[in-house]
Amino acid sequence: MASERNTRIVLASRPEGAPTPADFRIEHAPLPTPRNGQVLLRNRWLSLDPYMRGRMNAGRSYAAPVELGEVMDGGTVSEVVQSLHPAWSPGDLVLAHAGWQTHAVVDGESLRRKLDPAGLPVQTALGVHGMPGFTAYAGLREIGKPQHGETVVVAAASGPVGATVGQIAKLQGARVVGIAGGPDKVSHVRDDLGFDVALDHRADDFAGRLAAACPDGIDVYFENVGGAVFDAVLPLLNDFARIPVCGLVAHYNDTAPRNGPDRVPQLMSLILTRHLTVRGFIQRDFIALYPEFVREMGQWLREGRIRYREDVVEGLVHAPEAFIGMLTGGNFGKLLVKIGD
Repeated sequence: MASERNTRIVLASRPEGAPTPADFRIEHAPLPTPRNGQVLLRNRWLSLDPYMRGRMNAGRSYAAPVELGEVMDGGTVSEVVQSLHPAWSPGDLVLAHAGWQTHAVVDGESLRRKLDPAGLPVQTALGVHGMPGFTAYAGLREIGKPQHGETVVVAAASGPVGATVGQIAKLQGARVVGIAGGPDKVSHVRDDLGFDVALDHRADDFAGRLAAACPDGIDVYFENVGGAVFDAVLPLLNDFARIPVCGLVAHYNDTAPRNGPDRVPQLMSLILTRHLTVRGFIQRDFIALYPEFVREMGQWLREGRIRYREDVVEGLVHAPEAFIGMLTGGNFGKLLVKIGD
C-alpha cells in the first residue's frame, strides 16, 4: 500500500452550458492518512448521476457546490483498507460518498451501510438498491401515491429512477406509460420492464401519441426531464394529479431562460383549476423510509419482481466523457464506473 497513489478527478472550471473535458482535471497524490474515527477507503465502483451537473455550478442549490480544485462529488462502493473506527474493519465493503477518486479518507460515522458480497451485486447499492432506487421508491410513495387503475406517466423511463418508478407503480396496480429516447430504450421499457406503453419522445408526433396512450388522462407524472416532455404532459393532467419533481435534465445545461412566451401564468392556472400537487424533492427528504426501502427492494430484487440495467464504464479516467454523454442521453441504464476489482 505504501507504493500506491491516489488518482482523483477534480473540477478544473465551471461549465458555461454543457460540460466539456476541459472542465475536469486528473491529479495524482499520495494516499491520504486516516485519523481517529476515520477510515481509508479504496473505491471499487463510482456512480455517475445527473445531480452532479448542479454541483459544478456556483449558484444556490440544495447542496453546496464542488469548489474549483476539489474532487468531483459522487457515491461509491468502497473497500475499507485501514480503519481507526470501531465499527469498520479492513476488507469491509461499504456504501460511501467518496467521490471521483481511487482512494479517500472519510469519517466512519458517514458510511451508509455495509454490503454483503455474497448477496445482491454490490454495485446495485449505487443504483436500484441505492440512491436512485430510493428516490423512485420515496417519491412515488410519499408524493405520487398511485392508486389501483390510475395512469402513471414516467419520464426518462429507461434510466435508474424512471425504470424503478414504473415497475413499483405496476406492483401497486397502476397503468404505466414510460417515455424514453430511441427505439432500443423504448423496447427495453416495454418488453423488459413490463410497462403498459412505451413512447419515444423524439418522435415528431410524440404529443399526439402520448394523448392517445392516456385516453383517461394522467393521474401521476414522475418528472425527471422537463422541456418538451412536460409540455406534452401538462394538458393531459387530471384533477388532483400528483407530480413528484425529481429532476429536470433537459435544463441542466441552460445558461439563460429559453425563448418564448411567459408560460408561468398558464401553469399556475392549471395548478389552481385542476387542483394539482407539484412537489420538488430529493431522496433525503424521506430518509426515515430508507431502512424499509432496503428491506423491501432487496426482497423484490431477489424475487425478480424488479429488473434493472447497468451501463458500466471501465476505468476512472473515462468518468468525465461518460458523465458528459449521460447528460444528453448517451447512457442506457444506471451509469457506473468500475474503478477496480
